[in-house]
Amino acid sequence: MLRLALFFLVVSIVAAIFGFGGIAAASADLARILFFIAIVVFVVLLVAGLMAGSTLW
Repeated sequence: MLRLALFFLVVSIVAAIFGFGGIAAASADLARILFFIAIVVFVVLLVAGLMAGSTLW
């Protein structure tokens, strides 16, 4: 998921360099959304892992 966010960030930067403002803005928004989804998934899995690990003690 982070690879997709990085890909869309690079597409956004390249589009901005060549003057495609609409494509750059859309790619940047998509990269931002994917990044935040990845962060949420990471936090959920981290909490789930900590809760599962704490029951073993």
